[in-house]
Amino acid sequence: MSQSSSLPTPVRQPESTLETVQARYAEGAQQQVPELCCPVDYDASLLSVLPEEIIERDYGCGDPSRFVREGDVVVDLGSGAGKICYMASQIVGPKGRVIGVDTTDEMLALARDHQQSVGDRIGWHNVEFRRGHIQDLRLDHDALEAWISDHPIQDVQGLTALDRHREALRESAPMIADESADVVLSNCVLNLVDPQDKPRMFAEIFRVLKRGGRAAISDIVSDEDVPEEMQRDPELWSGCISGAMREDRFLQAFADAGLYGVEIASYQSEPWAVVNGIEFRSMTVLAYKGKEGPCDDYREAVVYKGPWKKVIDDDGQTLTRGVRSAVCRKTFEIYTREPYAEQFIPVPPLLPVEAADAAPFDCRTNTPRSAAETKQGVTQAEVAPGTSACCEPSPDGGAPCC
Repeated sequence: MSQSSSLPTPVRQPESTLETVQARYAEGAQQQVPELCCPVDYDASLLSVLPEEIIERDYGCGDPSRFVREGDVVVDLGSGAGKICYMASQIVGPKGRVIGVDTTDEMLALARDHQQSVGDRIGWHNVEFRRGHIQDLRLDHDALEAWISDHPIQDVQGLTALDRHREALRESAPMIADESADVVLSNCVLNLVDPQDKPRMFAEIFRVLKRGGRAAISDIVSDEDVPEEMQRDPELWSGCISGAMREDRFLQAFADAGLYGVEIASYQSEPWAVVNGIEFRSMTVLAYKGKEGPCDDYREAVVYKGPWKKVIDDDGQTLTRGVRSAVCRKTFEIYTREPYAEQFIPVPPLLPVEAADAAPFDCRTNTPRSAAETKQGVTQAEVAPGTSACCEPSPDGGAPCC
């Protein structure tokens, strides 16, 4: 089977499946439904402020909150009863912000009912919940419903006006604005989205992330493609089974959306469920935004430390252990921050290159950067012994080592 595509041939969910998902999670807001989740070891200190009702109604399969940082703007896709949002609120602090997005009215009501009291216990109020689909983060369903309430649909002209207003909301008042989030989280929700809409959903994650932002997604994945007959089973779909993506396809979907540095942050060794011989388990994936833009040559290089003899990056460039690999400015900056910084030694030129002198660079050339090139414009005689950046004082305070 080809590995190049991140998604198998899509199977459109029948309306009964969509209704079953909504009904099952509406039920989950009223009473605990254990089969909708798998065991997760959360930070107990972050749970202490939460009412038992929210903890019991959480249907996750991982803990993406551990990738949140102080001051972050967080968007949680499929926020449900708000557990991850309230955990993230404590991590980001009073200067951060958390936005939960969900489409199930009962779950949103439960999350909002505790908004004031939980915020009081935390010590600040920086969480809000918005109603909409995670594959269309532009359309705020609460805003659309308010407009419909004031403009009842009575004829075809009314439908036309509704369509115009829906698009106007997407453009002028998006539910989540472009490049507004430091981190996008999701906990066992992406697999509930129709296969036809999954590429759009990943594209929306990319759209709302800031440059340099990251996605931390926990979900149920499968070790084989889920056959069509299972995809058409509403009960299996609402139980996080039929919508699961194959492990490698799930990872590729992040790359297809334009994200880079895609890695498996956690992987459940034992399957959560086995259906028709297919194993389903929890996996958390990290991915970053920031590869977009031109590639310009500032005569910079990076040295891959190892332990592999060679690695191939997302641009197809081969980086050989110990070799000064020529890279463009964009790649140089990427490899000097997470998740790569610990794996590379940055090698800037001795003399900086002005922007006007930076030539276009082809990241697929696999060209080594010679030491002479990094010292362009400087002869050896012009660099006095002991003044090179590579020289460090000896431990006893004597002369430099070189």
